[in-house]
Amino acid sequence: MAASKSILIVEDETDLADVLRYHMEREGYLCRRAADGATAIAEVQRTPPDLVVLDRMLPKTTGDEVALRLKRDPRTAAIPIIMLTAKAEETDELVGFALGVDDYIRKPFSIKLLLARIAAVLRREEAGGAEKDVLSGGPIMLDRARHEVEVQGRPIVLTATEFRVLAALMNARGRVLDRERLIDAVLGTDVAVTNRTIDVHIAALRKKLGGAASWLRTVRGIGYAFRAPPSVEGGDE
Repeated sequence: MAASKSILIVEDETDLADVLRYHMEREGYLCRRAADGATAIAEVQRTPPDLVVLDRMLPKTTGDEVALRLKRDPRTAAIPIIMLTAKAEETDELVGFALGVDDYIRKPFSIKLLLARIAAVLRREEAGGAEKDVLSGGPIMLDRARHEVEVQGRPIVLTATEFRVLAALMNARGRVLDRERLIDAVLGTDVAVTNRTIDVHIAALRKKLGGAASWLRTVRGIGYAFRAPPSVEGGDE
């Protein structure tokens, strides 16, 4: 898989960029480097990579601004971004996810961890693509065509809205969806409801999922994601 995947490394520290490039190329990835945010945006627009590894603290144009501009541009919005940062505050991580980044790694980090995260994000992208009729994750299976949901092989009954909420989260493949995006995806852009409407549907959905409810993760201050619970993945938001 790696041999056909290209990665843009956006890092102003030359030594770190060289180390990252060395290890990524050993894994078979095709790598390019940009030393600042403006160059990164130009590089992505000129030749879109399969993934961007983006340092948050960049000269001139910050990593936050790079992520925001790439995710707002329809031509580059689908390119996954892994953000690197020296900041350790939870609020900084929430900002990264709010900007639409796909993963967030705090410095210092191990190269092995970064490579594992890169592989996971690329696998998720390959498995994603168009919306699938059948979605599965952990103990939950959702069949769009049959409008059925099973938890550990047992069918559960959901309302149409609960079904669409679960389908949207599962189809996002671990990405965080804020309440506005969930409302648009589930209820439509012309429906006048409050953000808390989604919270009500999530609460009802969790109750029906029972022990599998832990797969619906709350990302404080942003929204929700369908991810393995801490007991499975070994971490939390």
